[in-house]
Amino acid sequence: MNADLILFNGQFHTVDRENPLASAVAISDGRFVAVGTDAEAMALRGSGTQVIDLKGRCVIPGLNDSHLHLIRGGLNYNLELRWEGVPSLADALRMLKDQADRTPTPQWVRVVGGWNEFQFAEKRMPTLEELNQAAPDTPVFVLHLYDRALLNRAALRVAGYTRNTPNPPGGEIVRDSNGEPTGMLVARPNAMILYSTLAKGPKLPLEYQVNSTRQFMRELNRLGLTSAIDAGGGFQNYPDDYQVIEQLAKDQQLTIRIAYNLFTQKPKEELTDFKNWTSSVTLHQGDDYLRHNGAGEMLVFSAADFEDFLEPRPDLPQTMEDELEPVVRHLVEQRWPFRLHATYNESISRMLDVFEKVNRDIPFNGLPWFFDHAETITPQNIERVRALGGGIAIQDRMAFQGEYFVERYGAKAAEATPPIKRMLAEGVPVGAGTDATRVSSYNPWTSLYWMVSGRTVGGLELHAEGLSRQTALELFTHGSAWFSSEQGKKGMIKVGQLADVAALSADFFSVDEEAIKWIESVLTVVGGKVVYGAGDFEKLGPASVPVLPDWSPVVKVPGHWRPTSPMQAQVHHCSGPCGVHAHSHEKARLSTAPVSDFAGFWGAFGCSCFAF
Repeated sequence: MNADLILFNGQFHTVDRENPLASAVAISDGRFVAVGTDAEAMALRGSGTQVIDLKGRCVIPGLNDSHLHLIRGGLNYNLELRWEGVPSLADALRMLKDQADRTPTPQWVRVVGGWNEFQFAEKRMPTLEELNQAAPDTPVFVLHLYDRALLNRAALRVAGYTRNTPNPPGGEIVRDSNGEPTGMLVARPNAMILYSTLAKGPKLPLEYQVNSTRQFMRELNRLGLTSAIDAGGGFQNYPDDYQVIEQLAKDQQLTIRIAYNLFTQKPKEELTDFKNWTSSVTLHQGDDYLRHNGAGEMLVFSAADFEDFLEPRPDLPQTMEDELEPVVRHLVEQRWPFRLHATYNESISRMLDVFEKVNRDIPFNGLPWFFDHAETITPQNIERVRALGGGIAIQDRMAFQGEYFVERYGAKAAEATPPIKRMLAEGVPVGAGTDATRVSSYNPWTSLYWMVSGRTVGGLELHAEGLSRQTALELFTHGSAWFSSEQGKKGMIKVGQLADVAALSADFFSVDEEAIKWIESVLTVVGGKVVYGAGDFEKLGPASVPVLPDWSPVVKVPGHWRPTSPMQAQVHHCSGPCGVHAHSHEKARLSTAPVSDFAGFWGAFGCSCFAF
């Protein structure tokens, strides 16, 4: 056998406990055929084998996000201005003003998820007046977690909110003393008002949605992601909104492996949705790049307990059990795996009552099912999950909402929110993810940093002892594979498994904890093919695709903000005109590569913080 690709002179952390370390791999037909020493891999070298010297890089299995809204996120990626990782509010507002000046009518400027005020040096959100000053004429929509959205005056006009607009169910249009909308929308108790308002904005045409999805996948590849389980989402209708991802799969342009769950869109008609889908969609239809994965995360709307820690925990409606049971019963009868969004233990208890009732009549008998999130689940309910053969997909929402959780429930409660160590001790399958893009960042290293350090993006310590780095990596690779019924197929660097790896910019296992959140991939391989390269490996990867449209925020802000040296992660006071804290003046010049050209962008603001 001759290998198609050999990677050697690396430090491979395989996540295979029988063979945890290696220096080289050989890949043939998209799978690992040798994992071991350089000599063992080179023995499979042929005349047509591509050979890559990793130059001692730390290499891990490709990361797998067990809960990512990739399909919806991809359709909108080129429309959205990213504040993820931006060090100060002053920077964020300058970015917003610059984008407003570039955005043509009737498009909006949208900041949708992945940030909070605690990451900013100022430790506060923008005011409505600041948004109006930055963008007096262009509609601006800024989403803050699941709890509120800020609209400037132009956005209020095009959204049609006036003094005569009634509050929708579950939401509040904040008004001034004269009864006029201020621009603040509050989710109380659910996020429907936020999402329905965002849906009023113009969409990209199909050609641009294809480009947008490719840009998003490239950004995920840059961060070492090779797989994701798509959790569906509101305003993501099947099959209409899956047209782009299916076309990319058909054209062999997917660089992320996607398993997708179907998310009901019709309150009070959920059972009809799932009956239609189980009769028209074959479970696991597709291939290793795009395949169906079952039902959820929304099974019935009455069972959705969105985590808004600024508000008291809402009790689910009394009708929840009667509405959830027939849907679960139908899915179990059809042997369809399912997932269910659940934040609070009180909700989980009631949901488990339903599952156990169905199980007595129709045994689950190994059917994969799982809860998403489960921040406050108790040991008793973890045991009930295990008894029914379920799993728990955890996400890093506490990294973005930990300060609010502590304020409401106390620091002690936050020490085990979610109780990952207890889940693992009970033998429950656990997979890690982000729940991006509308609350958390899609950056897996933000999530890994939170799991290892126990700290939020704002630096608040939630618990003194996090997970080991090995365990955290296992949850984001091998652990997540269980949630798409692909355990044994991917998640390890092991002979026979899919050849997905990422060579990293720094050694995850030895760098300081604070440096974890700035790790990237310098070489990402999916199925034995290089899908992303940077630095020494840039020429090995495919060229970036020009961003469409040319006014897209992604042209100037292509993704999660990142420093180019450890010094950039330090915060110092700026004596320049901005008058706020900013990153160290000692930082090196930012990359001038087209896909990460931040240097000219920051320097254009005329502040000494960003003068190079």
